[in-house]
Amino acid sequence: MQRTTGKGALSMRVRANGQADKTQLHSLWQEGAAKIRLPKSYSSMAEAVLINTSGGLTGGDRLHWQAEAGDRARLCLTTQACEKLYRASAGTAQVTSELKAGENAQLHWLPQETIVYNSSALERSLQVQLAASAVFVGVEAFVLGRVHMGEAVKTAHLHDRWRIYREGQLIHAEELRLAGDIEAIIKGEALLAGNTAFATLLYVGPEDSEQLSARAYAIRQELGLATADKQMQAQTAVCALPNKIIARTLAKDGFTLRQKLLPLIAALRPGLSLPKCWSL
Repeated sequence: MQRTTGKGALSMRVRANGQADKTQLHSLWQEGAAKIRLPKSYSSMAEAVLINTSGGLTGGDRLHWQAEAGDRARLCLTTQACEKLYRASAGTAQVTSELKAGENAQLHWLPQETIVYNSSALERSLQVQLAASAVFVGVEAFVLGRVHMGEAVKTAHLHDRWRIYREGQLIHAEELRLAGDIEAIIKGEALLAGNTAFATLLYVGPEDSEQLSARAYAIRQELGLATADKQMQAQTAVCALPNKIIARTLAKDGFTLRQKLLPLIAALRPGLSLPKCWSL
């Protein structure tokens, strides 16, 4: 059967002709089902929209994304819509993303939610290379079937892999694996506790541990979240670790997850509005 393939790559640089901190396109490559669009931005952060023109992913599909924010550049990457994982009759969809940020650059990875359908299969990886003073904000969210559409996910295979490096040193590694009886995973009290939607948010910056802890505390206070010693029982938790802040949230459905994500993303990106596609 015909399968989707595609590759998209872009790099952004700060223009050096007197307009300070004006991030502009340096190079762009796209082929197959992978397309990249650069809507006009009225903020100091450039925006790039990643598009899978096939409309979704199924077994055997292949997509590869690359993006670089050069020194002092500010780039936000998002998707045109939620990515949909359709039933896989054979094989596994594979998506790889490789990101890089230079000195004093800001790179924000804000794809919209991934919607998982019954019997779908996905292997996905995100690799980020950061300079010492770079800032990275990342979000990945999953919705296991659209509850209000009567969709239920009984079986699926999901493997989402993150590797974040600063100056070549690994500072964050994450492996999400959901496979087999998804209904049992959803019901498990130590797993999703009946929820069908969840997300992980990550902030990596040059601040020291004390500054990151203070910022995580401020976020919890601002959003009315549980204190650090009670987060195990909470559906949304924010904590600080060396080099990073991590937030995780659970929700009963995709709509509720979106309502939880918006203030969390805003708290990690103060002074910046959401990408335009998120509000459509």
